[in-house]
Amino acid sequence: MMPAPSTWVLTDGRAGNERQALALARALSSAEPRIWRLDAHAPWRWCAPRRFPASARAFGEEFRRALHEPPQLAIGCGRQAALATRLLGDAGARSVQILDPRIDPRHWDAVVVPEHDALRGANVVTTVCSLHDVDAESLALARARFPHFGELPSPRTLLLLGGPIVNASLDMAWWKRTAECLRARHQCDGGSISICASRRTPEWLATAARADLRGIAGVRWFAAGDGENPYAGLLGWAERIVVSPDSVNMISEAIATPAQVAIASPECARGRHAQFLQSLVQRGRIRPLDRDDLDADATPVIELPRVAAAVRALIGT
Repeated sequence: MMPAPSTWVLTDGRAGNERQALALARALSSAEPRIWRLDAHAPWRWCAPRRFPASARAFGEEFRRALHEPPQLAIGCGRQAALATRLLGDAGARSVQILDPRIDPRHWDAVVVPEHDALRGANVVTTVCSLHDVDAESLALARARFPHFGELPSPRTLLLLGGPIVNASLDMAWWKRTAECLRARHQCDGGSISICASRRTPEWLATAARADLRGIAGVRWFAAGDGENPYAGLLGWAERIVVSPDSVNMISEAIATPAQVAIASPECARGRHAQFLQSLVQRGRIRPLDRDDLDADATPVIELPRVAAAVRALIGT
């Protein structure tokens, strides 16, 4: 019988949250973690991560039973997962929570938050960007896996598309400005423009992107129907990356490459997204797409090793 995984990763199933928690788990341990995709029942869904009587039942019977045999380490990302990691911490696991749980961080052994959040404390580790496993080694492996992308005309531009959110209300006018800038840059420099969308990319945006960049060399991927997801390979071969302003995760991964990174209309972002973008602009690592600056800083920003070391010191492993 195989032993139970010593590390659990717990999220609400959102790809960005799971990617962050998995990246930290793999940086802390060579053993593959168990992944829990949680869906809290009412009323705990509304109150997480605050504890109330019978909170152990918040995620169903399987999780309630699992609390009797907790792992050595529980890593969660997102508010729903914060209740799960808190429960596991009380059951004896070392607990790490990624993103601000909105209550006192003392309920966890370590809390990892973006530096633009106000949360601070003796067990709080701050980051410039979201956690991921993109680094020189992973990019080299991706290039080896997708060698044909290296044959695309240079400069190889990669457009990463997210979708409208509360803090970045992307619309057709936003896309038309973006497409105009991309076509103008291509007319000046040539090369190729590949497009990779996310799960949040709406159909209207995918349709417009296909139409408005038709005739320009490059890969087009919007959904599973377009074949294998080429994201890793395109990221590995990109010389320039353009990202929509809504996705902290895609921007964080883009700046971990040695490519120049531009944001399509960063002024569309509000709240924490705007603060995140402004911090990277001040560092010189990103620039607005419509700013003609071919000498922008392209030094990779890679934080996972530092964050993992800080968390390891807090949890005592």
